Amino acid sequence: MATCAVIVVAAGRGTRAGGPLPKQYHEVGGETVLRRTLRLFAEHSDIHTIQVVIHPDDHARFASAAAGLEKVRPPVAGGRERQDSVRAGLEALAGEAPDLVLVHDAARPFVTHALISRAVEAAAAHGAAVPVTGVTDTIKVVDALGTVASTPVRATLRAVQTPQAFRYDMLRAAHDAAQAGGIAGLTDDAAVMEWLTDVRTGTGFDVHAFGPGDHVMLGGLAIPFDKGLDGHSDADVGLHALTDAVLGALCDGDIGAHFPPSDPQWKGATSDRFLVFALDKVRARGGIVAHLDLTLICEAPKIGPHRDAIRARISEITGVALGRISVKATTTERLGFTGRREGIAAMASATIRLPEEDLL
Repeated sequence: MATCAVIVVAAGRGTRAGGPLPKQYHEVGGETVLRRTLRLFAEHSDIHTIQVVIHPDDHARFASAAAGLEKVRPPVAGGRERQDSVRAGLEALAGEAPDLVLVHDAARPFVTHALISRAVEAAAAHGAAVPVTGVTDTIKVVDALGTVASTPVRATLRAVQTPQAFRYDMLRAAHDAAQAGGIAGLTDDAAVMEWLTDVRTGTGFDVHAFGPGDHVMLGGLAIPFDKGLDGHSDADVGLHALTDAVLGALCDGDIGAHFPPSDPQWKGATSDRFLVFALDKVRARGGIVAHLDLTLICEAPKIGPHRDAIRARISEITGVALGRISVKATTTERLGFTGRREGIAAMASATIRLPEEDLL
């Protein structure tokens, strides 16, 4: 099981809350906000260690808030900005090098165990995840003079909260790169990761001729037809194009370089293996697949009745959400080899997000 640490950011002064104490040391229900927050994480089975970042003047207050909580490490001093404080917490955890890290604001004491569990699970699966809530107010974008420039569609907006969850190595690399690049003022850790993210798009194209058979494999789905497709593997022209698109986005050759048709072990192989291989390479580099788009080009068979099933099958193979997978079909108006019903062609594109390698 992945090891998971949490950084609790408690270095702020919280003056807007009023009173002589920072808001994380105000009492709620007989205990300080900070202690309530620390206790929630300390009691959660997924959390192995807790690193608190505090103001240098708050050691005595912190000691009282953390008394008896075994998972809590000695605190480290925060910086001038929240971004500096989180980086200090990440550096303090370097010796343990946990697999995952959550970052949480000390003054949010009502996080639930269920939310913590979902954050850990999502980070383990995707590398990064943030909790959000819908926006109920109308938001206006204004220019430098305060004049309204636009009104975003409220349904597309989300308010971001904590705990935010990440692979530890990715978040630390992002903070280090931001610090080295003089990038400041990023208000949450998701923004740090977004600043670092490299968005890439790759394309793929494949062709297979018809041959004897009673079905064709398209997008991982066996579609009944009076012909088959010729190829060394199962000749799934759709999955081959998608595989090349993903490999292209990675700048990692093409399907033939990794699975040469001269190699007998790939004779009759199912093409989902090739696409999974390409997706695994994305994930091994800390990336995610944001979108897959496939266009099938043929006069027959008719793709429309099978389009949703193909999308669902590609989602099953890749683990990419159905809403991020597009499948379309077209003809060549009876021109060329597809127009003569000699075979099927496919074009594909893949959009992936990778940590910015030049900065890592």
